[in-house]
Amino acid sequence: MRFLLALALAVSAFAVVVGAQPHSPPATPPAPAAAALPPGLEPRFIEPTADPCTDFFKYACGIYPMPNDQTSWGSGGLLYEHNQTVLHAMLDKVAAPSASRSANEQKIGDYYATCMNTAAIDRKGVQAFRGELDRIAALKSKSDLAPLIGHYEIVNVNAFMGLGEQQDYKTAAQQIAVLDQGGLGLPERDYYTRTGDAADKTKKQYVQHITNVMKLLGEPAAQAARDAKAVFDLETELAKISMDVTARRDPHSVYHLMSIDDAAKLMPSLPLAKIVAAAQVPAITQLNIANPDFLKGVSALIEHTDLATVKSYLRWQLIASADSTVLPKPLDDERFAFFGHTLRGQPEQRARWKRCVAATDGALGEVLGQVYVAQEFPAANKQATLQMVHDIEAAMSADVDTLDWMSAATRTRAKAKLATVAEKIGYPDHWRDYSALTIVRGDALGNSQRSNAFEFHRQMTKIGKPVDKSLWLITPPTVDAYYNPSMNDINFPAGILQSPFYDASASDALNYGHAGAIVGHELTHGFDDQGRQFDGGGNLADWWTGDDGKKFDQKAQCTVDEYSSFVAVDDVHVNGKLTLGENTADNGGLRLAYQAFLADAKRKHIDVTKKQADGFTPTQEFFLGHGQNWCGETRPEQIRLQVQTDPHSPREFRVNGVVRNMPEFGKAFGCKAGQPMVPAKVCRTW
Repeated sequence: MRFLLALALAVSAFAVVVGAQPHSPPATPPAPAAAALPPGLEPRFIEPTADPCTDFFKYACGIYPMPNDQTSWGSGGLLYEHNQTVLHAMLDKVAAPSASRSANEQKIGDYYATCMNTAAIDRKGVQAFRGELDRIAALKSKSDLAPLIGHYEIVNVNAFMGLGEQQDYKTAAQQIAVLDQGGLGLPERDYYTRTGDAADKTKKQYVQHITNVMKLLGEPAAQAARDAKAVFDLETELAKISMDVTARRDPHSVYHLMSIDDAAKLMPSLPLAKIVAAAQVPAITQLNIANPDFLKGVSALIEHTDLATVKSYLRWQLIASADSTVLPKPLDDERFAFFGHTLRGQPEQRARWKRCVAATDGALGEVLGQVYVAQEFPAANKQATLQMVHDIEAAMSADVDTLDWMSAATRTRAKAKLATVAEKIGYPDHWRDYSALTIVRGDALGNSQRSNAFEFHRQMTKIGKPVDKSLWLITPPTVDAYYNPSMNDINFPAGILQSPFYDASASDALNYGHAGAIVGHELTHGFDDQGRQFDGGGNLADWWTGDDGKKFDQKAQCTVDEYSSFVAVDDVHVNGKLTLGENTADNGGLRLAYQAFLADAKRKHIDVTKKQADGFTPTQEFFLGHGQNWCGETRPEQIRLQVQTDPHSPREFRVNGVVRNMPEFGKAFGCKAGQPMVPAKVCRTW
């Protein structure tokens, strides 16, 4: 789903047809062998000429060449590529039609093979979208628009708004419907409202991109240009009534529970009952309106926009919302030219098989996940991770006791919340049932739309039912982790629990620096500026004393100011407010991992100051493990986009911005006071 508040508030560690004949083999090269993963400490990444006290990121990571098909590349990218190669081999085995395939093997095999059959996709061309284009053309008046929007919610077309489901923020055991802002083609609201040469250039390039798409849909050049300008102007008006990404970080800003009748009054030109009926949503009496002002504004905007412009906008969003792998080559190339190359600086498109593996994982992730964990995730990794989680939870409990700024009342509640955090390691307890999803070999667009519809209905049928706390928001092969405040759980899929983040052959110090820092990061999210607003039951409730809340805000402001001073690229600074939660989690997470590492070393009678065979002390290994989590490079265009839209800081600041706040780092590497990694003022919340 393009829109899901549960996922928007869940916070992560990383922030990547005409059918073929039945007897034809999939149009794919043989799956390559998976490359060896780097160890917990990779000497090749270390730049010995760099001074760790001046720039620890440069010292730990050195030169890290980036492939041409990437916009950002590093340790996580290496592991992601490894996992994609493993999944590629799995899909190759089941891509060829066979009577021996199971129902699930048929689904993933046919989805992948159809995605790889570009000749069939190109033969059908834009005619694959003819049915949807005809729906738009058939609109006789704007009064017919609401049912079409409801239909587009099902197949994931980003038209005007987003309908979904979420846990009720204030009654977390309850699943409710939610309606939110949407409809933009550029990454974020401020792309439309920002001024300056760079912003103006991007807007002109975007309008040209829309123009090119309209021409590929068959419009004459002059008409395409006029329609593109009208679409951009409409999206600009949508942007003006949208909240920005920083404001949306406050859960109170996106929670307005009301009856469906009251919600309907917000947008008289778009009857909510017709949208809900067309989306086949279960009967609902109330829902969360995440941004009431947006619904008021979009209703007025549609009322005053001519029908021809609305139709042009819908045609554009139909194509813009489609997965790029279902587009014929001219549209696929045009999509990449703007969003990949122009906006992100990516020199070349990723190999087709990589994109199709990702698409299959997105559509049928828990089918692939079952095979993946059986082959790639030993029980020992799960047990070791769980032990590390318990160690870091114990470290946090002890740390809370030492905070001189927190009162006894808040401390008791904080520890009570910590005790209720649920740990999910590796994969779901119960695998998703895809029997209701039909995958047709040769129907790329249909497979994508049916998968979107399956997921939409799966989510919407949760409304009114007890919350299923066993559900995951990401698939088992994913290289990421997250904390969900409404669930109050931390989630570590199998995909991330392998080298270099967890290396069974590496020292405990390295694993605590790598995986331990990630565990600590997710745990700290439960107590960052967002997470602290939810109690142990996942409810949006203020369990802090007023004085402690003010003290927390003062601590947080130090971090906001610190990261806002970092220059990301050219004259663009990190957005300290947008990245506050992730920066808090990075800093608190590494400190918790460090405390757990020291406790583990004490139990095992390890001298953390004694040099090991690799030439580093265990304490130095710990910090190098953390540093090498973020090794890599990012293209300048991608950094610019990231700091404007992403709550995660650029990779170098996820290293240097953290260790400079830990005096233990300076002591471990013999740094002197006043050096860049040992500033006079440090920030610490947890």
